[in-house]
Amino acid sequence: MKHLVVLTGAGFSAESGLRTFRDDDGLWNGYNVYDVATPSAFQKDPQMVLEFYNMRRRDVAAAKPNKAHSVLADLESHFNVSIITQNIDDLHERAGSSNVLHLHGEIFKKRSIIDEKLISDIKGDMSIAERGVDGAPERPHIVWFEEPVPLIEDATMIAQHADIFVIAGTSLQVYPAAGLLSAVNHRVPVYVIDKNIPVIRSSHHIHPIEKPATEGMQELFQLLVQ
Repeated sequence: MKHLVVLTGAGFSAESGLRTFRDDDGLWNGYNVYDVATPSAFQKDPQMVLEFYNMRRRDVAAAKPNKAHSVLADLESHFNVSIITQNIDDLHERAGSSNVLHLHGEIFKKRSIIDEKLISDIKGDMSIAERGVDGAPERPHIVWFEEPVPLIEDATMIAQHADIFVIAGTSLQVYPAAGLLSAVNHRVPVYVIDKNIPVIRSSHHIHPIEKPATEGMQELFQLLVQ
């Protein structure tokens, strides 16, 4: 089977009701990102940061996979599919996708602030008063602004081995994820799905599908599965 690599962003989950950074009513609206999504913010007011992510966790728990997620899962019947997502939700997995790399972490996981390898599941709310198995406070297993992206090398390796590369629901403004296209072989076809196609300066031959993710993924399915 050909290796289909799909990079997904916030627009992929927007039609499930999860707001995006780009929207006027976006998740960050009313919040200074540096007050809720940086290591220094957590040091300054950890409980406020935890409450912010508690809110996000509740939103994700209430959301359901949309048609874009289900179409992508269906593509596993025709391709070896690898998903690289910038999203911290679990909608790809709930739709049935089996190979998902979360570049920016996962909302339903937490980890020790002392040992980042001590990761566990979390479905409810977090409190700074709670302690992990090592006795240390815990934080969301999320890559915050100003932090390195530990899985970017794994993602780059996946992109390098793509036979088909798809960019869906992302503005390509967040690095290093936005730079993954540069790892894709120039002979590999690249499909870009978004209701607002981002400006891409690349020597790749780009196939734009200027539609929301749900419509765009259905069109992609028809193009690839003939």
